[in-house]
Amino acid sequence: MPARRALRLAPSLLSADFADLAGAIRAAEAGGADAFHLDVMDGHFVPNLSFGPALVRAVRARTKLPLDLHLMIDEPLRYLEAFHRAGGDTLVFHVEARSDPAEVLRAGQRLGVAVGAAVRPETPVDRVLRLADRLDQVLVMSVHPGFSGQAFLPEALPKLAEARRHLATLGREVDLSIDGGITPETAGPAAEAGATFFVCGNSVFAGGPVPENLRRLRTAVEAGAARAVR
Repeated sequence: MPARRALRLAPSLLSADFADLAGAIRAAEAGGADAFHLDVMDGHFVPNLSFGPALVRAVRARTKLPLDLHLMIDEPLRYLEAFHRAGGDTLVFHVEARSDPAEVLRAGQRLGVAVGAAVRPETPVDRVLRLADRLDQVLVMSVHPGFSGQAFLPEALPKLAEARRHLATLGREVDLSIDGGITPETAGPAAEAGATFFVCGNSVFAGGPVPENLRRLRTAVEAGAARAVR
């Protein structure tokens, strides 16, 4: 059985000050961020609109950290190459989207990009686990996609635990990501349930020094992971 992947924090730039994204990136790097998470919304799959390839290129020019792109869009297959060329290192699509998941995975393989799949809170985690042997990341949403600042939904925890048990049988490393309402209070239980990749937005950027916010989150994550192995 492979070792669990390292615990990583990915600040979500949707929660940063758009007028000073470069400053937000620098502050998060100073706090030990492991990656940056960018929410891509098309106004159809979710009601809001957000980042496109141009913004991804701008972020790519300002950091060497991996860029984790959450494609909350109806047709991820149509845009996979554009976001890869813009600088996305991992492209995460939703199993509820219109594109055939198998086609998205094949396209990602042709591009040589890491691909993940996500499930909404109301979607059974089995919908993504049946693809897990071909994925680089499984994303469990702990809020409803499309809006920042929502409270953590605790029903995500048993889904994380189920996903962790399944991933442990695969014989390969796959990130288990949690996205939504991640704070020092919720990050620990998520880590204990098996998450390894933590998308954190308002808890990083909405108040107080960003480096200190990230340090508090990391302490909580490490404590939760330590409880899981006892």
